[in-house]
Amino acid sequence: MYQFRNYPQNEMVMSMPMNQGNMQSQPMFNFEPYVYETLRSVIGKVLIVSTVRDTLRGKLMDVKPDHVVLNIGDETFFVRTCQIVSVMPD
Repeated sequence: MYQFRNYPQNEMVMSMPMNQGNMQSQPMFNFEPYVYETLRSVIGKVLIVSTVRDTLRGKLMDVKPDHVVLNIGDETFFVRTCQIVSVMPD
């Protein structure tokens, strides 16, 4: 259905350079490319988004790999993608 794109976020490699005894790590987050592409296809539409905490109904304004932006009335909500349980059109 959707073509998998090789986004930089898909490479979930933790780099741990061992220079001078310091251990450094890079931030890592869960990226689901099929959810991301599906949400991008409905930007501008009104959705019902169920999260682990609440259910929101609003217009999808933007989609990023780690969050979505919903416009509900005069308010703007930023919902982390990992907190979304289900999405359906209104």
